[in-house]
Amino acid sequence: MRSRRGTGVLLDTSFILPTLGIDVGGEVLRGLRALADSGLEVYYSRFSILEALWVAARRLSSPEAREALSEGLTSILESGVYREVREDAWVFAEAARLYALGHRDMIDNILYAASVRYNLRFLTLDRELKEFVRRIGLRDTLVSPDELTA
Repeated sequence: MRSRRGTGVLLDTSFILPTLGIDVGGEVLRGLRALADSGLEVYYSRFSILEALWVAARRLSSPEAREALSEGLTSILESGVYREVREDAWVFAEAARLYALGHRDMIDNILYAASVRYNLRFLTLDRELKEFVRRIGLRDTLVSPDELTA
């Protein structure tokens, strides 16, 4: 599942939420538009789906919200537009190492490690993770929406 350098982007959970009918603001939507225009392959992790479900669960009181969630999940998982990242033992071990080094968000650690493992850019708004990666001297795969068009 290796991607040629620069041809793929792994989405942070924030960039999956709009597909599930959850409004997350303009910066994410601008990033998704830039991504759509970029021609880059789009990857997701099932760990982002899990994290998105935690967010969505608080908003599922209406039939419309449940329908949007169902349609969004079908789009992500079955449309063929998104490609799934298959985490392996190295990704999980690296995520645990990042946790030990001080970054306490395990989902972010898994996503970042997967981006390194599979040579993907990691589209995120997470400034704390970006600062951590730079401070520790790790490979910087993280991109913001503005950097997609750069």
